[in-house]
Amino acid sequence: MTNSEIKVGNAPCSWGTLEFENIGSQTIDYQTMLDELVATGYTGTELGDWGFMPTTPVDLAAAMTQRQLAMNGAFVPVALRNASAHEAGVAAALRTARLLAETARLTQQTNAPFIVLADDNGATPVRTQNAGRITPEMGLSDDEWETFSRGADRIAQAVYAETGLRTVFHHHCAGFVETHAEIERLLALTDPAYLGLVFDTGHYAYGNGGCAGIAAALDAFADRIWYVHFKDCSETVRIQACAEGWDYFTAIRHGIFCELGQGCVDFAAVLGWLKAHNYQGYITVEQDVLPGMGSPKASAARNRAFLHTIGL
Repeated sequence: MTNSEIKVGNAPCSWGTLEFENIGSQTIDYQTMLDELVATGYTGTELGDWGFMPTTPVDLAAAMTQRQLAMNGAFVPVALRNASAHEAGVAAALRTARLLAETARLTQQTNAPFIVLADDNGATPVRTQNAGRITPEMGLSDDEWETFSRGADRIAQAVYAETGLRTVFHHHCAGFVETHAEIERLLALTDPAYLGLVFDTGHYAYGNGGCAGIAAALDAFADRIWYVHFKDCSETVRIQACAEGWDYFTAIRHGIFCELGQGCVDFAAVLGWLKAHNYQGYITVEQDVLPGMGSPKASAARNRAFLHTIGL
Protein backbone atom coordinates (compact mmCIF):
# COMPACT_ATOMS: atom_id res chain seq x y z
CA MET A 1 0.00 0.00 0.00
CA THR A 2 1.29 3.45 -0.84
CA ASN A 3 0.89 6.52 1.33
CA SER A 4 -1.07 8.19 -1.45
CA GLU A 5 -3.99 5.91 -0.68
CA ILE A 6 -4.38 7.55 2.73
CA LYS A 7 -5.37 11.17 2.32
CA VAL A 8 -5.39 13.91 4.93
CA GLY A 9 -8.30 16.19 5.76
CA ASN A 10 -9.07 18.64 8.52
CA ALA A 11 -12.27 19.96 10.08
CA PRO A 12 -13.97 23.20 11.10
CA CYS A 13 -13.41 22.43 14.79
CA SER A 14 -9.72 23.12 14.17
CA TRP A 15 -10.77 26.67 13.36
CA GLY A 16 -12.81 27.10 16.53
CA THR A 17 -16.24 26.17 15.18
CA LEU A 18 -17.13 23.68 17.91
CA GLU A 19 -20.55 22.18 18.54
CA PHE A 20 -20.55 23.46 22.13
CA GLU A 21 -21.97 26.96 22.43
CA ASN A 22 -20.34 27.59 25.80
CA ILE A 23 -16.74 27.07 24.68
CA GLY A 24 -16.50 27.97 21.03
CA SER A 25 -17.65 30.67 18.71
CA GLN A 26 -17.54 30.99 14.96
CA THR A 27 -14.93 33.70 14.55
CA ILE A 28 -14.23 32.87 10.91
CA ASP A 29 -16.41 32.47 7.84
CA TYR A 30 -16.43 29.18 5.99
CA GLN A 31 -14.75 30.56 2.87
CA THR A 32 -11.72 31.77 4.82
CA MET A 33 -11.61 28.55 6.83
CA LEU A 34 -11.61 26.42 3.67
CA ASP A 35 -9.02 28.63 2.00
CA GLU A 36 -6.73 28.26 5.01
CA LEU A 37 -7.35 24.51 5.11
CA VAL A 38 -6.23 24.21 1.49
CA ALA A 39 -3.29 26.58 1.99
CA THR A 40 -1.97 24.43 4.83
CA GLY A 41 -1.97 21.23 2.79
CA TYR A 42 -5.26 19.39 3.36
CA THR A 43 -7.49 17.98 0.63
CA GLY A 44 -10.65 17.11 2.56
CA THR A 45 -12.94 18.64 5.15
CA GLU A 46 -15.89 17.81 7.34
CA LEU A 47 -19.07 19.87 7.26
CA GLY A 48 -18.99 21.38 10.74
CA ASP A 49 -22.07 22.67 12.52
CA TRP A 50 -25.19 22.79 10.34
CA GLY A 51 -25.32 26.21 8.74
CA PHE A 52 -21.60 27.00 8.97
CA MET A 53 -21.13 25.89 5.36
CA PRO A 54 -23.79 26.07 2.64
CA THR A 55 -26.75 23.76 3.20
CA THR A 56 -27.74 23.33 -0.45
CA PRO A 57 -25.84 20.76 -2.53
CA VAL A 58 -25.21 23.10 -5.46
CA ASP A 59 -23.62 25.76 -3.26
CA LEU A 60 -21.66 23.30 -1.15
CA ALA A 61 -20.43 21.46 -4.24
CA ALA A 62 -19.30 24.77 -5.72
CA ALA A 63 -17.27 25.53 -2.59
CA MET A 64 -15.67 22.07 -2.73
CA THR A 65 -14.99 22.14 -6.47
CA GLN A 66 -13.47 25.61 -6.37
CA ARG A 67 -10.87 24.32 -3.89
CA GLN A 68 -10.62 20.73 -5.15
CA LEU A 69 -11.74 19.45 -1.76
CA ALA A 70 -13.52 16.27 -0.73
CA MET A 71 -16.34 16.33 1.82
CA ASN A 72 -15.48 13.61 4.33
CA GLY A 73 -18.33 13.64 6.79
CA ALA A 74 -20.62 15.50 9.13
CA PHE A 75 -21.13 15.33 12.89
CA VAL A 76 -24.70 14.60 14.01
CA PRO A 77 -25.29 14.61 17.80
CA VAL A 78 -28.37 12.82 19.15
CA ALA A 79 -29.40 12.15 22.77
CA LEU A 80 -29.69 8.46 21.98
CA ARG A 81 -30.52 7.22 25.47
CA ASN A 82 -33.85 9.09 25.18
CA ALA A 83 -36.23 7.27 22.85
CA SER A 84 -38.11 10.53 22.39
CA ALA A 85 -35.07 11.99 20.63
CA HIS A 86 -34.77 9.24 18.02
CA GLU A 87 -37.28 10.56 15.50
CA ALA A 88 -35.67 14.00 15.43
CA GLY A 89 -32.28 12.31 15.25
CA VAL A 90 -33.31 10.39 12.15
CA ALA A 91 -34.57 13.60 10.57
CA ALA A 92 -31.35 15.49 11.33
CA ALA A 93 -29.17 12.66 10.06
CA LEU A 94 -31.18 12.30 6.85
CA ARG A 95 -31.10 16.06 6.20
CA THR A 96 -27.33 15.98 6.55
CA ALA A 97 -26.89 12.76 4.60
CA ARG A 98 -28.91 14.11 1.67
CA LEU A 99 -26.67 17.16 1.53
CA LEU A 100 -23.49 15.10 1.68
CA ALA A 101 -24.61 12.45 -0.79
CA GLU A 102 -25.76 14.95 -3.43
CA THR A 103 -22.67 17.10 -2.95
CA ALA A 104 -20.44 14.05 -3.44
CA ARG A 105 -22.39 13.17 -6.59
CA LEU A 106 -22.05 16.66 -8.00
CA THR A 107 -18.32 16.84 -7.30
CA GLN A 108 -17.74 13.22 -8.36
CA GLN A 109 -15.48 12.64 -5.37
CA THR A 110 -14.15 9.12 -5.08
CA ASN A 111 -14.57 8.67 -1.32
CA ALA A 112 -18.06 8.46 0.13
CA PRO A 113 -18.61 10.81 3.08
CA PHE A 114 -19.75 9.49 6.45
CA ILE A 115 -22.47 10.51 8.84
CA VAL A 116 -20.57 10.85 12.12
CA LEU A 117 -23.18 9.99 14.74
CA ALA A 118 -22.54 10.87 18.37
CA ASP A 119 -24.25 11.20 21.70
CA ASP A 120 -25.46 14.64 22.78
CA ASN A 121 -22.06 15.22 24.33
CA GLY A 122 -21.73 17.71 27.15
CA ALA A 123 -25.43 17.59 28.00
CA THR A 124 -25.32 15.29 31.05
CA PRO A 125 -23.63 16.80 34.12
CA VAL A 126 -22.15 13.59 35.54
CA ARG A 127 -20.48 12.73 32.25
CA THR A 128 -19.29 16.28 31.60
CA GLN A 129 -17.90 16.73 35.11
CA ASN A 130 -16.07 13.39 35.09
CA ALA A 131 -14.75 13.15 31.54
CA GLY A 132 -11.47 11.26 31.58
CA ARG A 133 -12.29 9.42 34.80
CA ILE A 134 -15.60 7.69 34.12
CA THR A 135 -16.52 4.74 36.35
CA PRO A 136 -19.08 2.03 35.50
CA GLU A 137 -21.55 3.56 37.95
CA MET A 138 -21.72 6.65 35.74
CA GLY A 139 -22.80 4.64 32.72
CA LEU A 140 -26.04 3.64 31.09
CA SER A 141 -28.41 1.09 32.60
CA ASP A 142 -29.20 -2.08 30.65
CA ASP A 143 -32.49 -0.57 29.48
CA GLU A 144 -30.75 2.65 28.44
CA TRP A 145 -28.16 0.67 26.50
CA GLU A 146 -30.94 -1.06 24.62
CA THR A 147 -32.60 2.26 23.80
CA PHE A 148 -29.28 3.90 22.87
CA SER A 149 -28.21 1.14 20.51
CA ARG A 150 -31.65 0.80 18.96
CA GLY A 151 -31.61 4.51 18.15
CA ALA A 152 -28.13 4.32 16.66
CA ASP A 153 -29.14 1.39 14.46
CA ARG A 154 -32.34 3.10 13.39
CA ILE A 155 -30.47 6.22 12.28
CA ALA A 156 -27.71 4.30 10.50
CA GLN A 157 -30.21 2.10 8.66
CA ALA A 158 -32.34 5.08 7.61
CA VAL A 159 -29.30 6.94 6.30
CA TYR A 160 -28.13 3.96 4.28
CA ALA A 161 -31.57 3.13 2.93
CA GLU A 162 -32.17 6.64 1.60
CA THR A 163 -28.70 7.84 0.59
CA GLY A 164 -26.37 4.84 0.51
CA LEU A 165 -24.02 6.56 2.95
CA ARG A 166 -22.56 4.74 5.92
CA THR A 167 -22.69 5.92 9.51
CA VAL A 168 -19.83 5.81 12.00
CA PHE A 169 -20.25 6.35 15.71
CA HIS A 170 -17.95 8.85 17.40
CA HIS A 171 -16.88 7.77 20.89
CA HIS A 172 -16.43 11.07 22.71
CA CYS A 173 -15.54 12.40 26.12
CA ALA A 174 -18.47 13.98 28.00
CA GLY A 175 -20.86 11.58 26.26
CA PHE A 176 -22.20 8.17 27.19
CA VAL A 177 -19.74 6.25 24.99
CA GLU A 178 -16.26 7.23 26.19
CA THR A 179 -14.50 4.26 27.78
CA HIS A 180 -13.21 1.14 26.06
CA ALA A 181 -15.90 -0.96 27.70
CA GLU A 182 -18.60 1.44 26.53
CA ILE A 183 -17.33 1.41 22.94
CA GLU A 184 -17.19 -2.37 23.11
CA ARG A 185 -20.74 -2.64 24.37
CA LEU A 186 -22.16 -0.28 21.77
CA LEU A 187 -20.51 -2.21 18.96
CA ALA A 188 -21.79 -5.49 20.37
CA LEU A 189 -25.35 -4.16 20.46
CA THR A 190 -25.44 -2.58 17.00
CA ASP A 191 -25.56 -3.95 13.46
CA PRO A 192 -22.09 -4.11 11.84
CA ALA A 193 -23.71 -3.94 8.42
CA TYR A 194 -24.81 -0.35 9.03
CA LEU A 195 -22.91 1.18 11.94
CA GLY A 196 -19.13 1.44 12.15
CA LEU A 197 -16.76 3.40 14.36
CA VAL A 198 -14.76 6.54 13.80
CA PHE A 199 -11.73 5.89 15.97
CA ASP A 200 -10.59 9.16 17.51
CA THR A 201 -7.09 8.85 18.96
CA GLY A 202 -7.37 11.87 21.25
CA HIS A 203 -10.76 11.07 22.72
CA TYR A 204 -9.71 7.47 23.26
CA ALA A 205 -6.57 8.59 25.10
CA TYR A 206 -8.36 11.08 27.33
CA GLY A 207 -11.23 8.72 28.07
CA ASN A 208 -9.05 5.70 28.85
CA GLY A 209 -6.20 6.84 31.06
CA GLY A 210 -3.71 7.91 28.40
CA CYS A 211 -2.28 6.60 25.16
CA ALA A 212 -0.96 3.22 26.25
CA GLY A 213 -4.11 1.38 25.19
CA ILE A 214 -4.51 2.79 21.69
CA ALA A 215 -2.75 -0.07 19.89
CA ALA A 216 -4.84 -2.71 21.64
CA ALA A 217 -8.02 -0.73 20.99
CA LEU A 218 -7.29 -0.53 17.28
CA ASP A 219 -6.90 -4.30 17.22
CA ALA A 220 -10.03 -4.85 19.30
CA PHE A 221 -12.24 -2.68 17.11
CA ALA A 222 -10.51 -3.34 13.78
CA ASP A 223 -13.55 -4.77 11.98
CA ARG A 224 -15.67 -1.74 12.82
CA ILE A 225 -13.16 1.07 12.24
CA TRP A 226 -14.28 2.69 8.99
CA TYR A 227 -12.90 6.18 9.58
CA VAL A 228 -10.20 7.73 11.77
CA HIS A 229 -9.67 11.09 13.46
CA PHE A 230 -6.08 12.05 14.20
CA LYS A 231 -6.23 14.00 17.47
CA ASP A 232 -3.49 14.29 20.07
CA CYS A 233 -3.85 14.32 23.85
CA SER A 234 -1.61 16.19 26.26
CA GLU A 235 -0.55 13.81 29.00
CA THR A 236 0.44 16.75 31.21
CA VAL A 237 -3.00 18.33 30.90
CA ARG A 238 -4.73 14.97 31.30
CA ILE A 239 -2.95 14.26 34.57
CA GLN A 240 -3.73 17.74 35.88
CA ALA A 241 -7.36 17.50 34.79
CA CYS A 242 -7.79 14.22 36.65
CA ALA A 243 -5.95 15.44 39.74
CA GLU A 244 -7.95 18.66 39.98
CA GLY A 245 -11.30 17.26 38.92
CA TRP A 246 -11.74 19.48 35.88
CA ASP A 247 -14.86 19.12 33.83
CA TYR A 248 -14.60 18.47 30.10
CA PHE A 249 -14.85 22.10 29.04
CA THR A 250 -12.15 23.20 31.46
CA ALA A 251 -9.83 20.54 30.05
CA ILE A 252 -10.59 21.77 26.52
CA ARG A 253 -9.74 25.34 27.48
CA HIS A 254 -6.44 24.16 28.95
CA GLY A 255 -5.49 22.41 25.70
CA ILE A 256 -6.15 18.75 26.45
CA PHE A 257 -6.24 18.18 22.69
CA CYS A 258 -2.90 19.65 21.71
CA GLU A 259 -1.15 19.90 18.37
CA LEU A 260 -0.09 16.65 16.75
CA GLY A 261 3.25 15.42 18.06
CA GLN A 262 2.97 17.42 21.28
CA GLY A 263 0.97 14.82 23.17
CA CYS A 264 1.18 11.11 23.90
CA VAL A 265 -0.33 9.61 20.73
CA ASP A 266 2.16 7.60 18.67
CA PHE A 267 0.87 8.62 15.26
CA ALA A 268 3.59 6.75 13.41
CA ALA A 269 2.36 3.55 15.04
CA VAL A 270 -1.26 4.40 14.23
CA LEU A 271 -0.30 5.04 10.61
CA GLY A 272 1.56 1.74 10.53
CA TRP A 273 -1.55 -0.02 11.82
CA LEU A 274 -3.69 1.64 9.17
CA LYS A 275 -1.34 0.55 6.41
CA ALA A 276 -1.22 -3.00 7.75
CA HIS A 277 -5.02 -3.10 7.71
CA ASN A 278 -5.29 -1.68 4.18
CA TYR A 279 -7.02 1.50 5.33
CA GLN A 280 -7.81 3.72 2.38
CA GLY A 281 -9.46 7.09 2.05
CA TYR A 282 -9.19 9.96 4.50
CA ILE A 283 -7.98 10.46 8.01
CA THR A 284 -9.17 13.76 9.46
CA VAL A 285 -7.05 15.93 11.72
CA GLU A 286 -8.89 17.57 14.58
CA GLN A 287 -7.43 20.01 17.04
CA ASP A 288 -9.79 22.18 19.03
CA VAL A 289 -8.44 25.72 18.67
CA LEU A 290 -10.59 28.14 20.62
CA PRO A 291 -10.59 31.92 20.43
CA GLY A 292 -7.50 33.18 22.22
CA MET A 293 -5.57 29.92 21.88
CA GLY A 294 -3.54 31.00 18.85
CA SER A 295 -3.83 31.00 15.08
CA PRO A 296 -5.81 28.08 13.63
CA LYS A 297 -4.03 28.41 10.28
CA ALA A 298 -0.57 28.27 11.90
CA SER A 299 -1.64 25.32 14.03
CA ALA A 300 -3.06 23.49 11.00
CA ALA A 301 0.22 24.08 9.15
CA ARG A 302 2.26 22.67 12.04
CA ASN A 303 -0.03 19.64 12.26
CA ARG A 304 0.36 19.00 8.52
CA ALA A 305 4.14 19.41 8.77
CA PHE A 306 4.21 16.88 11.60
CA LEU A 307 2.33 14.35 9.49
CA HIS A 308 4.90 14.78 6.73
CA THR A 309 7.58 13.71 9.22
CA ILE A 310 5.86 10.33 9.65
CA GLY A 311 5.38 9.86 5.91
CA LEU A 312 1.82 11.04 5.51
